[in-house]
This record gives sequence, structure tokens and C-alpha cells, in this order.
Amino acid sequence: MQVNRVCKKKIKLFTGVVYVCLMAGCASFIINSEVGALGGYAVSRDTIQAETNTLHQELWQACLTVARIRGTIKQEDIGKGFLEVESQGGMIWIRIIRLTRDTVRLRVSARKYGISQLGVAQNFFVKIMEEAR
Repeated sequence: MQVNRVCKKKIKLFTGVVYVCLMAGCASFIINSEVGALGGYAVSRDTIQAETNTLHQELWQACLTVARIRGTIKQEDIGKGFLEVESQGGMIWIRIIRLTRDTVRLRVSARKYGISQLGVAQNFFVKIMEEAR
């Protein structure tokens, strides 16, 4: 019970820091999770992305797993590395872009009623990266 409160406080604090950082125009930050720091950066007010050495197929499977748990998959295209997910009344778009043979980029965007949902994108991003480990 005590641990849960501490986690909630950390999440609220981190979300506040991200919000302030974005409002101040900062483009990059570190996404913290209980399993360690996952390097990622905001490329817009609704998008988180990062590069990883996880295999494309493994990352795709992690995306599918998280998407099925957290929402409903509306579109999926493994060839384009694209998923569209409806979750909590909003839409999440997940892209996997192969950069090199060993490196892929994970990009997660989220909006609800046309409003940026960076926290939701961050949450999906972290869950996908944890699942891919």
C-alpha cells in the first residue's frame, strides 16, 4: 500500500516535470520507470520516440501485446510498422521504423479529442519497452 502511494507520487511529479519541460520548449528528457531509465525524447507535444537495438519482430510483438492489454487495435500493418489503438477514449499511434539492420526507432503518439496526451504516449512507450526486454 505504501509503495503504491510512493509510485503514484513519483508519476505525478514526473508528469509535472515533463509538462513544465515541454511548456518551456525542452525537446529531450529521460523517461524513468521502476526497471531503470529508458532513454526517450519528445518530438512533439503528443509524441515520444527512442532508438533501440531490440529486433524489429520482438518490438512488434511487444507493441501488439501492450496494445491488446491496454486498448483495442483499430489498424495494424507489420510491413509499415504501424499500429492504431483506441484506449481510454483516445487514439494511440505506434510506429516502428527500421534505421539499420540492428537499430529500430519506436515512436508513440497519443491524442484524445484532438488534445495532445503526452502522458499516455509515455505510458505506452514505457510498457512496450518493458515488454520487449
